[in-house]
Formats: sequence, structure tokens, C-alpha cells
Amino acid sequence: MLLGEFRHSLDAKGRVFLPARWREELGVTVVVTLGLDKCLYLMAAPAFAELAQRFDGLALEDPAARKYMRVFFSQASEETVDGQGRVSIPPHLRTVAGLDKELVLAGASKRAEIWDRSAYDAYQVEAQEQYEDIAKTLNLS
Repeated sequence: MLLGEFRHSLDAKGRVFLPARWREELGVTVVVTLGLDKCLYLMAAPAFAELAQRFDGLALEDPAARKYMRVFFSQASEETVDGQGRVSIPPHLRTVAGLDKELVLAGASKRAEIWDRSAYDAYQVEAQEQYEDIAKTLNLS
């Protein structure tokens, strides 16, 4: 399970260090793709494949399903974690997510999210203000 929040910088080649405690779970091959709320999703290849299977249940006749799948899969990039624990973030994904030099890597169970630091900090302020109200609607008990 990917947990925690880590603040790192992109290097000149568009790479970021993955937290050491995530590396074993993520493995050597990861997938980076467009997430929601202007972040990127980072997943181990098997976790991405598991998520991809959920798309098989969507009706291809549904225009919204087709549109979402096209964007989600066409933006995905399989990347290799290098020997120093870095992963490259493709330029097109950096642009779409508005990533600058300073990033936040946030654990989100089976995936991690990669955020521009200022966007993440602003999002967290809003989300934490609504945290208890949201919890009431999720019925997690």
C-alpha cells in the first residue's frame, strides 16, 4: 500500500525520486498517466493492469466511456525505475498536469499521485476543510 506524502524536485531530465519505502511495492516497471484533479497517477504495472480490467465492463456505446478511456490510455506511459530510484515523467504529462520543479508525491492506496507542489497545497487546504463532511457521505463504517 502506498502511503504518505513526499516532497521532491524534478531534475533537469524530468525525473523524480520515488520514496524508498514505495520502491518494492512499485517494482521496476511503473505506469504514469493522467489522473483527476490535475495530478498524475503512478502505479505498479500490475496495479495498472488490474485497473484497466475494470474498463472492460464499460459499454463502448457510451460516448463518455469512450472519451475517458481514450484519454486515460493514450496518455499513459510505461516507465522504468532506474537504479537510483528515479522515474521519468514524460514531457506531455508534465505539461498537462502543470508540473513545475517542486512536486508532491502522495500515496493513495494502490496508486500514487504526482502533483505540482503549489496545486497540491491548495487542494489539501480545501479537502481538509471538507474532510469530515465527505466522510459522512462515504459510508466507510
